[in-house]
Amino acid sequence: MKIKNIELADISRYRGELMGAAMLFIILFHVQLPRSDMFFGLRRMGNIGVDLFLFLSGIGLWFSWMKDRKGENLRQKTVGFYLRRLLRIYPTWLVMASLFYVGDFMGAGKYSKNLVDLLGDVLVNWDFWLHDELTFWYIPATMMLYLLAPPYMELIRRHPIYRWLPVVMVMWCVIVQWVTPIHQAVGHIEIFWSRVPIFFIGINMSGAVRGKQSVDGQAIWLILLMFGVALSASIFLEQVRHGQFPLFVERMLYIPLTVTTVLLLNAVFRHTPQWFNRALSFVGAVSLEIYLIHSHFVLVHLERLGWSYWPKFFACLAITLPLAWLLNKVIGLIVRPLEKRLK
Repeated sequence: MKIKNIELADISRYRGELMGAAMLFIILFHVQLPRSDMFFGLRRMGNIGVDLFLFLSGIGLWFSWMKDRKGENLRQKTVGFYLRRLLRIYPTWLVMASLFYVGDFMGAGKYSKNLVDLLGDVLVNWDFWLHDELTFWYIPATMMLYLLAPPYMELIRRHPIYRWLPVVMVMWCVIVQWVTPIHQAVGHIEIFWSRVPIFFIGINMSGAVRGKQSVDGQAIWLILLMFGVALSASIFLEQVRHGQFPLFVERMLYIPLTVTTVLLLNAVFRHTPQWFNRALSFVGAVSLEIYLIHSHFVLVHLERLGWSYWPKFFACLAITLPLAWLLNKVIGLIVRPLEKRLK
């Protein structure tokens, strides 16, 4: 029996559902669970939600970069790109970072030591870059990748051979871990370096997605093999050897796991009910707001109640979703007029 070809355009078609699934994975990862629990290793795999987000973001950025805007030169195109990304992320970040860091500064004083430190944390979360402070690390990391994306996209557009640069990025992860002077200088942000390759791989793959290319259906067996090997190895590492190896090693396994997870989820979403897909798309649409709210404003309080894993997860989701939707709407009222002026 002939197996239907794998349509790469499904990555764009189901982008909302994929973003929603990635956000649910991240919440599952953040809910605390004892190391002794047999679900611990699989729960740790929710960490791959970050890689899914970065991979999908890379694809989305290429779509935006290649959009024809009449009369724009390269400088105008680049400035417009940065402004659109800034308006999408920064206002929401500024509100939630202010609530968190100013609240802490006025109370426990755990994160910001003085007013200058507070300003740096609120504006750019500089303690992530300086000291690997992980409260909202994904946002400054994403903004840095967005900053690097236009020169990379223009480079590979003009010289496609440079699509191989993610291999150099993987090499850099090894260097950061074991070349001592470099490790001492920038090894503290390993969580950032090990996620850089998948972001640029997403950009590399976006041309095939945008061009609606397909893959021979027989590739499904290779996809399942790569998915199974990467997932089982990662679960073993987390369940049995957690804390005994550099995390970047496992995150190299996340690269094939991320791509194959996306392709397999697309196959699932083709058969799931419309209401299910719409629900996941809704979660994906407010994923930025969910990320900023769920862990440090909701889950931190639920963890004190002594509940078991799944009640905490569903309670966190039920409380966070309406708050995220409200935040999205409020920020939208402020940002939408600016976006119209930008257009």
